[in-house]
Amino acid sequence: MSFFKFDEKLLALGEQAKAGCVNEFRRIDDIARYNQQKVLSAFIKNGVSESHLGVSTGYGYDDRGRDTLERVFADCMGAEDSLIRHNFVSGTHTLTVALFGLLRPNDRMLCLTGRPYDTLIGVLGIDGHSDGSLADYGVKYNQIELTSDGYPDIEAIKKELAANTYKVAYIQRSRGYSLRPSLSVNDIKKLCDAVKEVSPDTYIMVDNCYGEFVEKNEPLQVGADLIAGSLIKNPGGGIAPTGGYIAGRADLVEKCAYRLTAPGVGREVGASLGHSRELYMGLFSAPHVVGEAVKTAVFAAKLFENAGYAVTPKANDIRADIIQSILLGNSEALVAFCQGLQAGSPVDSFAVPYPAPMPGYDNDVIMAAGAFTLGASIELSADAPLREPYAVWLQGGLNFHSGEIGVLSAAQSMLEKGILTL
Repeated sequence: MSFFKFDEKLLALGEQAKAGCVNEFRRIDDIARYNQQKVLSAFIKNGVSESHLGVSTGYGYDDRGRDTLERVFADCMGAEDSLIRHNFVSGTHTLTVALFGLLRPNDRMLCLTGRPYDTLIGVLGIDGHSDGSLADYGVKYNQIELTSDGYPDIEAIKKELAANTYKVAYIQRSRGYSLRPSLSVNDIKKLCDAVKEVSPDTYIMVDNCYGEFVEKNEPLQVGADLIAGSLIKNPGGGIAPTGGYIAGRADLVEKCAYRLTAPGVGREVGASLGHSRELYMGLFSAPHVVGEAVKTAVFAAKLFENAGYAVTPKANDIRADIIQSILLGNSEALVAFCQGLQAGSPVDSFAVPYPAPMPGYDNDVIMAAGAFTLGASIELSADAPLREPYAVWLQGGLNFHSGEIGVLSAAQSMLEKGILTL
């Protein structure tokens, strides 16, 4: 690493960390290999050709590339149908379209995984944020708190579903800005089984952000009815410049399509505007890129474990998403980590991030993301609200070799500021 000025003790700690990740890296490669074959098979099955990569404008009627991509993506996710569009502006927008597609005035929604991610609070209309929210349309929201170990309380869920009628049971797969465990596909299966046992007509929707291609199966293959996520996270492979997806039961996807565009029009419109090639390439690259991101997370966990920090998940834990939490203990360490990660980024490495207010969050937030696509969580980034326990959430890494540099740069910054001692 002669191109970078890292402390020799830090480099030695990094080599020790990599040596301790051999078995985990082997497991990650096995999953990436399986998922890459699954994606390639879907491309071949659906006869993807150069003609699918072109441009449509205006209404986008009969866009073969768009329609074929949605069939390919459905096959990759184990879905009956999917919407995969560049005009979903974020993961939160995609989830909002899905929720408004499924729910009607006076329907009830039950979140099975405690309080959802910060940016969804306004969508739901809880905590007083109700302008244009689901609450404004009369949708009733309830949540089941997690158990003391951070997992969904299945008995409490079954009891609530038996006592009240809910149209949607909502599952957030990733941890968000919390330290609870992210949910594996097997964890989600247990939740789906519990819901269907007590309330078989309830739609099970999964926020699948950060989890796509981390395991060999997806939530739809274990009982979920609908999943949604962002293309600038896992399934865009670091190539998709924007967008999101909804996948699952065909009748539910159609409901969401009517909310995305207009009732009676649905999925038949929506020009690709030349983005099809990037979305196809991103999906094709996604299994490998996700594997590299998971390797980066495992390496970061091992490095900081060895440096004496608490991390979750631990380096040798089975992964359910690409997110790695590191408990840094104080705001100075949090800021130093993010500034170091930014300095080790390919884009805007000279920028110095500082905490600041951000829409949708109650605390100041610091974000480090020297990415080719703004906000792309599949590219190496780190962010955190400035609040206890001053944990940083690290995710992404288009390839492990640059991800390793970014993590070491974060540690070097802490070392230079006297926060990390070796």
